[in-house]
Amino acid sequence: MNHHMIGQVLQARYQIIQSLGAGVFGHTYIALDRDCPENSKCVIKNLISNSFPPSYLDTLRLCFLCETATLHHLGSHPQIPKLITCFEENEQSYLVQEFIEGHSLSEELPINQYWRCVWSEIEVVELLEDVLGILKFVHSQGVIHCDIKPENLIRRTVDNKLVLIDFGSIHSASLGLDGQLPIDEIPLNSLGYIPPEQFIGQTQPNSDIYALGMLAIQALTGRDPLQLPVDPETNEYIWRTPDISVNDYLAVILSQMICYDSQDRFQSADEVLHILNQMVKEGEIKSEKTDDTHQPFTSGKLSPLLTGMKVGLAANSLLMGLGVYSLINNSPAYSGTEILYKATEEYQMGDLDKALALAKSIPAHSNVYPEAQATIEEWQHQWQFAAKQHQIAEQALNESRWSDVLDVAPKVPDILYWQSKVDKLVEKSKNNIEIQTYNLLAQAYEKAIDREFSTAIEYLRQIPPETAAGALVQEKLAEYNEKRQIRAAYFLHNANIKASIGDLNGAVKFLRKVPKNTPVYAQAQSKLNEYTQEQQRRIKNKDVALNSFSSQNATTRNEKFYPENYLQEVNIR
Repeated sequence: MNHHMIGQVLQARYQIIQSLGAGVFGHTYIALDRDCPENSKCVIKNLISNSFPPSYLDTLRLCFLCETATLHHLGSHPQIPKLITCFEENEQSYLVQEFIEGHSLSEELPINQYWRCVWSEIEVVELLEDVLGILKFVHSQGVIHCDIKPENLIRRTVDNKLVLIDFGSIHSASLGLDGQLPIDEIPLNSLGYIPPEQFIGQTQPNSDIYALGMLAIQALTGRDPLQLPVDPETNEYIWRTPDISVNDYLAVILSQMICYDSQDRFQSADEVLHILNQMVKEGEIKSEKTDDTHQPFTSGKLSPLLTGMKVGLAANSLLMGLGVYSLINNSPAYSGTEILYKATEEYQMGDLDKALALAKSIPAHSNVYPEAQATIEEWQHQWQFAAKQHQIAEQALNESRWSDVLDVAPKVPDILYWQSKVDKLVEKSKNNIEIQTYNLLAQAYEKAIDREFSTAIEYLRQIPPETAAGALVQEKLAEYNEKRQIRAAYFLHNANIKASIGDLNGAVKFLRKVPKNTPVYAQAQSKLNEYTQEQQRRIKNKDVALNSFSSQNATTRNEKFYPENYLQEVNIR
């Protein structure tokens, strides 16, 4: 961070008071405008010419000028900082713009799913509406921002509105900039929000929509975009998991905003705003601004409308289900879409033949014909796979492999007919698992009372990890393991005492009680081997006068067999 300019005055007017850090072009500062009576604050960007190689400098200068021209052009929007002036001084270029009092959105977003910070669905929808309104204006002026991220959205203190800042990475069709920077020049906090096409210089208006969708998913789930897993077959992000409760309609909208292929995404900010507004009108969502007694979205299984379909088709049918226009050409397209919507319902309810017949009846001139053909093939494959998974689950239940039934359930495709059938098997398995858990716990307790901790631990380890008693099982495993170790040390201690007085038979009996998987087991085995060999040696020498040998050489023999001092042996552990 560059602090050497703090206190300097530029143009005999702007006194720099704070550094905001380095960006793509140079440094950014907060300054006081001394010509204003209130000494109002402003933001100054400085392009440092000598910090870049000559080959790259021309491109940066063009971008810097482009940002200046863009701010001048866009500054009339109430949620975009106004351009105050630009100038050159000491062979360096400066841009002065309005300072927005507030904080960045990064301060509001959840971190690592910290539950108190995760946004409600209402708040996410209001975020989308707020930023989409800005993007609608920006895109209408032929400009793509290219760097939508939490740090570039400021929550303005005076009215709580979001303001879009930092137009340093913009793409402008009129100037022919490709909006592409080397990967090493892209800040880490931008990476998770940049769509694939932007890395290869094919930025489009819906590249900004992708970034906003990723930001909204982060607010809703608490997961940083770079932490989200990717489906290796489709390249789509897997963000909607069983632990995330989200309304079906909102989930489809967010998924279509972040489609890997830009052609599958919403094509404009206006389209997303349109569908969000329809959700409000149709009662799918109630705004906090108009209804203080709103209820949160209810979530559960995906409705037939939204499952077993590609994301783009699901969103198109979603609009159809709400009684609005098709996204494809903004004109009524009820015929083909309605048929496919009905076919989807039949498919979800379990009538595959009727669903396929309906989908095949869609004429080739329909705007959903290509999707219908792709869906027919996908349905047949998914149906066969779902039936196979149900068969596997049923066999596992019959063979009392209840945990295997639970493992199969997540693999069943989004077909309500098959999911409901597998759910019944899962319910039976869970009941059996709970009965099994109760019995195993009872046996473990019984063995623990008898101080047979190794057997008790074996019973506990047979309890499936997914049972409701999982936490208790882990607690008892730790407890019994500790008690087993204490008893093992006790047995070794008694064996040492027996050995010290020459009672090898008694020592061996105690050593054989030392259980495996305890810290002293290896030591006990070593002693057991030693004493067993000595017992065998004694048997071979029975013809020797043992009484005389014992009375005269007891001390010497004892030292030979167990030379360590007894107290030292006890203190080894």
